[in-house]
Amino acid sequence: MQIDFEQLLHALGDGVIVSDTSGKITFWNAAATRIFGFAENEAIGQSLDLIVPQRQRDRHWDGYHKTMATGQTRYGADLLRVPALHKEGKPLSIAFTVALLHGSNGEVSAIVALVRDETERWSEERKLRARLAQLETAQA
Repeated sequence: MQIDFEQLLHALGDGVIVSDTSGKITFWNAAATRIFGFAENEAIGQSLDLIVPQRQRDRHWDGYHKTMATGQTRYGADLLRVPALHKEGKPLSIAFTVALLHGSNGEVSAIVALVRDETERWSEERKLRARLAQLETAQA
Protein backbone atom coordinates (compact mmCIF):
# COMPACT_ATOMS: atom_id res chain seq x y z
CA MET A 1 0.00 0.00 0.00
CA GLN A 2 1.31 3.42 -0.96
CA ILE A 3 0.98 6.07 1.78
CA ASP A 4 0.07 9.62 0.84
CA PHE A 5 2.28 11.40 3.36
CA GLU A 6 0.83 14.86 2.73
CA GLN A 7 -2.64 13.50 3.43
CA LEU A 8 -1.28 11.81 6.55
CA LEU A 9 0.25 15.06 7.83
CA HIS A 10 -2.98 16.96 7.25
CA ALA A 11 -5.01 14.25 9.03
CA LEU A 12 -2.94 14.11 12.23
CA GLY A 13 -4.49 15.38 15.45
CA ASP A 14 -1.23 17.07 16.43
CA GLY A 15 -0.08 20.25 14.75
CA VAL A 16 2.59 19.79 12.10
CA ILE A 17 4.62 22.86 11.24
CA VAL A 18 7.56 22.86 8.84
CA SER A 19 9.84 25.86 8.52
CA ASP A 20 12.81 26.52 6.26
CA THR A 21 16.32 27.46 7.34
CA SER A 22 15.34 31.10 7.75
CA GLY A 23 12.35 30.30 9.96
CA LYS A 24 9.61 30.86 7.37
CA ILE A 25 6.66 28.48 7.65
CA THR A 26 6.37 26.17 4.62
CA PHE A 27 3.80 23.63 5.88
CA TRP A 28 0.91 24.05 8.32
CA ASN A 29 -1.73 21.39 8.90
CA ALA A 30 -5.35 21.62 10.08
CA ALA A 31 -4.40 20.76 13.66
CA ALA A 32 -1.96 23.71 13.70
CA THR A 33 -4.89 25.89 12.65
CA ARG A 34 -7.00 24.48 15.48
CA ILE A 35 -4.22 25.06 18.02
CA PHE A 36 -3.00 28.50 16.94
CA GLY A 37 -6.04 29.96 15.15
CA PHE A 38 -4.21 30.90 11.95
CA ALA A 39 -5.50 29.41 8.70
CA GLU A 40 -2.97 27.67 6.49
CA ASN A 41 -2.90 30.59 4.03
CA GLU A 42 -2.27 33.02 6.91
CA ALA A 43 0.68 31.00 8.23
CA ILE A 44 2.51 29.82 5.10
CA GLY A 45 5.36 32.19 4.27
CA GLN A 46 5.28 33.87 7.67
CA SER A 47 8.04 33.83 10.27
CA LEU A 48 7.68 31.56 13.29
CA ASP A 49 7.40 34.84 15.22
CA LEU A 50 3.71 34.39 14.36
CA ILE A 51 3.40 31.95 17.28
CA VAL A 52 6.50 32.69 19.41
CA PRO A 53 5.83 35.17 22.25
CA GLN A 54 7.94 38.34 22.09
CA ARG A 55 9.76 37.57 25.36
CA GLN A 56 10.83 34.14 24.03
CA ARG A 57 12.05 35.22 20.59
CA ASP A 58 15.73 35.88 21.32
CA ARG A 59 16.14 32.49 22.96
CA HIS A 60 14.10 30.78 20.22
CA TRP A 61 16.13 32.28 17.37
CA ASP A 62 19.47 31.62 19.08
CA GLY A 63 18.60 27.94 19.29
CA TYR A 64 17.02 27.84 15.85
CA HIS A 65 20.02 29.32 14.07
CA LYS A 66 22.42 27.11 16.03
CA THR A 67 20.42 24.04 14.98
CA MET A 68 20.42 25.12 11.34
CA ALA A 69 24.17 25.77 11.40
CA THR A 70 25.19 22.58 13.20
CA GLY A 71 22.53 20.18 11.98
CA GLN A 72 21.99 19.06 15.56
CA THR A 73 19.16 19.54 18.00
CA ARG A 74 18.70 18.30 21.52
CA TYR A 75 14.92 18.30 21.08
CA GLY A 76 14.60 15.48 18.56
CA ALA A 77 13.72 12.91 21.21
CA ASP A 78 12.88 15.20 24.13
CA LEU A 79 9.49 16.79 24.56
CA LEU A 80 9.89 20.54 24.83
CA ARG A 81 7.25 22.55 26.69
CA VAL A 82 7.12 26.26 25.92
CA PRO A 83 4.70 29.17 25.82
CA ALA A 84 3.20 30.12 22.47
CA LEU A 85 0.69 32.59 21.05
CA HIS A 86 -2.78 32.11 19.60
CA LYS A 87 -3.97 34.34 16.75
CA GLU A 88 -6.24 36.16 19.23
CA GLY A 89 -3.21 36.99 21.38
CA LYS A 90 -4.06 34.58 24.17
CA PRO A 91 -1.16 32.61 25.64
CA LEU A 92 -0.85 28.90 24.97
CA SER A 93 1.23 26.18 26.56
CA ILE A 94 2.49 23.77 23.91
CA ALA A 95 4.60 20.63 23.91
CA PHE A 96 6.51 19.54 20.83
CA THR A 97 9.27 17.48 19.33
CA VAL A 98 11.28 18.38 16.25
CA ALA A 99 12.91 16.57 13.37
CA LEU A 100 15.45 17.94 10.93
CA LEU A 101 15.00 17.49 7.19
CA HIS A 102 18.08 17.37 4.95
CA GLY A 103 18.60 18.28 1.32
CA SER A 104 20.45 16.15 -1.21
CA ASN A 105 23.71 17.83 -0.11
CA GLY A 106 23.20 16.56 3.44
CA GLU A 107 22.68 20.02 4.93
CA VAL A 108 19.62 20.88 6.99
CA SER A 109 16.90 22.22 4.71
CA ALA A 110 13.96 22.46 7.12
CA ILE A 111 12.74 21.62 10.58
CA VAL A 112 9.48 19.87 11.43
CA ALA A 113 7.68 20.45 14.72
CA LEU A 114 4.98 18.08 15.95
CA VAL A 115 2.93 20.23 18.33
CA ARG A 116 0.31 19.50 20.96
CA ASP A 117 -1.71 22.10 22.88
CA GLU A 118 -1.26 21.48 26.61
CA THR A 119 -2.78 24.73 27.84
CA GLU A 120 -5.68 23.06 29.63
CA ARG A 121 -3.51 20.36 31.22
CA TRP A 122 -0.93 22.94 32.33
CA SER A 123 -3.67 25.12 33.86
CA GLU A 124 -5.11 22.14 35.75
CA GLU A 125 -1.67 21.17 37.06
CA ARG A 126 -1.09 24.72 38.24
CA LYS A 127 -4.42 24.70 40.10
CA LEU A 128 -3.56 21.35 41.71
CA ARG A 129 -0.14 22.60 42.82
CA ALA A 130 -1.73 25.72 44.32
CA ARG A 131 -4.33 23.60 46.13
CA LEU A 132 -1.65 21.24 47.45
CA ALA A 133 0.42 24.20 48.72
CA GLN A 134 -2.71 25.58 50.39
CA LEU A 135 -3.39 22.24 52.11
CA GLU A 136 0.22 21.89 53.24
CA THR A 137 0.16 25.39 54.70
CA ALA A 138 -3.10 24.68 56.54
CA GLN A 139 -1.60 21.52 58.11
CA ALA A 140 1.61 23.24 59.21
